[in-house]
Amino acid sequence: MILKYEGKTKNVFELEDGHFLLKFKDDVTGENGVFDPGANTVGLTIDGAGLAGLRLTTFFYEKLNEMGVPTHFVSSNMDEATMTVKPATVFGKGLEVICRFRSVGSFLKRYGAYVEEGQPLDAFVEVTIKDDDRLDPPISEDALAQLGILTNDEYATLKEATQKIASFVKDELAKKDLELYDIKLEFGRDAKTNEILLIDEISGGNMRAFRGTEYIEPLELEKIMLAPE
Repeated sequence: MILKYEGKTKNVFELEDGHFLLKFKDDVTGENGVFDPGANTVGLTIDGAGLAGLRLTTFFYEKLNEMGVPTHFVSSNMDEATMTVKPATVFGKGLEVICRFRSVGSFLKRYGAYVEEGQPLDAFVEVTIKDDDRLDPPISEDALAQLGILTNDEYATLKEATQKIASFVKDELAKKDLELYDIKLEFGRDAKTNEILLIDEISGGNMRAFRGTEYIEPLELEKIMLAPE
């Protein structure tokens, strides 16, 4: 097992069989000790966040695989807080795709002259470049194509997949009387087939969920979602 990459919230190892192993950490993104799924820095450490993230990620990935949605998910090991995944390449140096159902966070900061806090949005999709030095700037479809990061056809696939996956997560949360405000997803290309895949995690650490006006913390979200009926 070879350490390939040390990330903010997980480490990545290469396995002998060609698959990769993601080791989940208790670090979450945010600023000044406040959790923010859209932040590009580690803001705080929450004991148990890694395992909670893995449990919820596994819950969503197993359902998405059953639905036939292309993902990199293979299996999880809760004892080790690890997830085994297919090898995949990222777009450029990495992209994040956000699907927004309400105006909060960085969207509200940028467009506050035109929207009110919490204003409903119609599964609005935006793409940002993973670039810590430049604070993960948003990028348009035209720029993505002209810079050779992904084609217009790939962008259309990415957008459609994002809205489908985000709407699925939103519906799953609604079953527990929760509302999804926004979610951050990542995609890559299957290293063997070049098919666009959902990669990384789907957990409380990369989404904002509310019950009424109450924000649900990542660990609490995992407990609510995985509580027996």
